Amino acid sequence: MTSTTLFYIIIAILIINFIIDKILDALNAKHYNNPIPEELQDVYDEDEYKKSQAYKKTNYKFSNYTSAFSLLLTLAFFFFDGFEYIDTIARNYSDNNIIIALIFFGIILLGSDIITTPFAYYKTFVIEEKFGFNKTTKKIFILDKIKSLLMMAIIGGVILALIVWFYDFTGNHFWLYAWATIAVFSLFMNMFYSRLIVPLFNKQTPLEDGELRNKISDYAKSVGFKLNKVFVIDGSKRSTKANAYFSGFGSEKRVTLYDTLINDLEDEEIVAVLAHEVGHYKRKHIIFNLMSSILLTGLTLYILSIFISNPLLSNALGVAIPSFHIGLIAFGLLYSPISEVTGLIMNYFSRKFEYQADNYAKHTYKAEPLITSLKKLSKNSLSNLTPHKAYVFMHYSHPTLLERIRNLKL
Repeated sequence: MTSTTLFYIIIAILIINFIIDKILDALNAKHYNNPIPEELQDVYDEDEYKKSQAYKKTNYKFSNYTSAFSLLLTLAFFFFDGFEYIDTIARNYSDNNIIIALIFFGIILLGSDIITTPFAYYKTFVIEEKFGFNKTTKKIFILDKIKSLLMMAIIGGVILALIVWFYDFTGNHFWLYAWATIAVFSLFMNMFYSRLIVPLFNKQTPLEDGELRNKISDYAKSVGFKLNKVFVIDGSKRSTKANAYFSGFGSEKRVTLYDTLINDLEDEEIVAVLAHEVGHYKRKHIIFNLMSSILLTGLTLYILSIFISNPLLSNALGVAIPSFHIGLIAFGLLYSPISEVTGLIMNYFSRKFEYQADNYAKHTYKAEPLITSLKKLSKNSLSNLTPHKAYVFMHYSHPTLLERIRNLKL
């Protein structure tokens, strides 16, 4: 196989992925006006339903524009030897492979962020603002961008530097050391994400004593679940949308509730949502997802180790001097169809786990408050009640609202 052939295979993958996504989006959009199933008739009134339709259509059009722009820009970057140009810039500053890789990815990261920021700004301050979701100020928007870039530069830079260093010193055995590093990092982040990362962006406060706290404690005791840490996060400073999540292990185990969730739901509904999250923990879903992610990372790194030394990878992107960082990009693009397949498998398990967590909440608490909470959350986020089955299969990590309610009523 020649580098030219490999180049056009990469281009074909990019275009085919784009076409598949657009077909799925179009199929999904055709279902926006479908009749609402009987079980969901009480989610929206007539005006709210019209608002939800307008919100979906606006996002659909915006997605078409942004994805088409992204594809055209990416193709132009490929055909006009953008990787060669940035690689040359990086090599002008150093002969060290680690420094070159850091500069190379730094330029790409910064350039990508500069290009995508106007779209993110429009999405936040025009679309989300128009439909009443946005609570973000321009100051918060800018600070979030700066913090995210700095965090990506520090954490991503350290991990990238280590991987390149492993490759330089161990050759194709680098994948074992890289895998161990990423596994340890993943475990660490799962343990301490809420303690270390969340405070950079949000304020977390312990749920104050009162009726809600007592109901949560009573439920946790009834199922033998030790839960001392229940926090409230100020999600309302960015959006009206609500959420709740479980994180950490052992002494770092905690449940985090968005303040919007507390404002939108009744106490019993909040406890039902918490029961669902406890179900994920009790059914070992968190461990499964973490271990699966680590195993898939190991598999990917092993396959990368087989091909990374082949100069064809770098040459296919128009770069004359073979290098690890260029090969990494080419491999990532070629590996994307496999990533799609593994993503579908993980989505399948995720949907299955959601049913199991719902069933746990139903059997250890009550089904009805979980049903009403799901309806309220769907209403408040103007979610799509009639998605296309193919779109759900490809993109949804959760069952649809209709599927979850039917399961809860069994």
